[in-house]
Amino acid sequence: MENRRVVVTGLGALTPIGNTVDEFWNGIKNGVSGAAPITLFDASNFKTQFACEVKNYDPSAFFDRKEERKMDRFAQFAMVAADEAIKNSGLTDFEYDPDRIGVIFGSGIGGLITFQEEVKSYALGNGTPRFNPFFIPKMISDIAAGNISIKHGFRGPNFCTVSACASATHAIIDSVNYIKLGKADVIISGGAEAAVCESGVGGFNAMHALSTRNDEPETASRPFDSTRDGFVLGEGAGCIILEELEHAKKRGATIYAEYVGGGMSADAYHLTAPHPEGLGALNVMRNAISDGNITPEDIDYVNVHGTSTPLGDIAESIAIKKVFGEHAYNLNISSTKSMTGHLLGAAGAVEAIACIMAVRENIIPPTINNKHFDEQIDSKLNFTLNKAQERNVRAALSNTFGFGGHNASIIFKKYSA
Repeated sequence: MENRRVVVTGLGALTPIGNTVDEFWNGIKNGVSGAAPITLFDASNFKTQFACEVKNYDPSAFFDRKEERKMDRFAQFAMVAADEAIKNSGLTDFEYDPDRIGVIFGSGIGGLITFQEEVKSYALGNGTPRFNPFFIPKMISDIAAGNISIKHGFRGPNFCTVSACASATHAIIDSVNYIKLGKADVIISGGAEAAVCESGVGGFNAMHALSTRNDEPETASRPFDSTRDGFVLGEGAGCIILEELEHAKKRGATIYAEYVGGGMSADAYHLTAPHPEGLGALNVMRNAISDGNITPEDIDYVNVHGTSTPLGDIAESIAIKKVFGEHAYNLNISSTKSMTGHLLGAAGAVEAIACIMAVRENIIPPTINNKHFDEQIDSKLNFTLNKAQERNVRAALSNTFGFGGHNASIIFKKYSA
């Protein structure tokens, strides 16, 4: 593969703790929880009655009514985050070749709200199949990437990655590989998800995956705490602009960080549970480090998958110790899901932004809500508990693991010429 360096030149975010990158970054470095009672539907009969919803989102601020009706909530989120990232990058302020700009965007589920509404409408009707003509294009996961390219006229590689909670991270890895292969100069990448609805919450409840801490939702996402009882469902989108270095330099772009390497692996173990010894997590981190041609000692921060599930948090901490050895005790580790909840297919993009900002600002966002540290986890590791910490961050690694045993890790470092 040609030695083309890839850098990050734009960021966009729509999250439960902030509707722009600046708001999101202020939220996670200050330890703000995005969890609250569900407002998008009546959850009073559900085991879990709270989630990390996007707050104060008004689609009419971004779309006219006709456009809005053609897009599921997840695709709207993708468009909003992509617009912010593209504007932030200054990409369209210069002459560019639209054939050399692609969009690779992930989603774990896609238009679940649309699917639910259409099926419910049919089931409650008189049997006459009256479906919205936009039902299919609103529902399919790839439509976010399609809509972004249509709006901006980008004609390069365009598709969607689907690997549950690793979807956005796989999208970023694919994007980098296409740039390195010379198939594109710039790719708009990330992930979006909007599954806070009856079928989303009900489905995860049926798996016993979600926290049921309805009496204090703001502290329900508590990774590495002995009282954790499941993850908190989140929604939103994250977008990053990945650009070939010389292309970025030529147009005088702001460079936030450099992409170092990416790893992929499979647990090959269970539908939903992680490998108990963290084997898939161990392999994927080693693969990312190897791909970046760096050593474990070059990394200062690991943004863990850290969903606040009983099994997952333990397996990931075991894998970190095996990958980093003694250096594991020099790392800062944190789970930003303690604040955002689990954004499923968007998690990898939002957490990539957290890593990029940590590298840029030399601030490690905390793992909040930890009051009773789990004795099954090595307490000598620095999980950045409850409060952000300042340190020089040369490189940061982000982990995402999806149902089905899909694992993806990416590494960003400080850019130097």
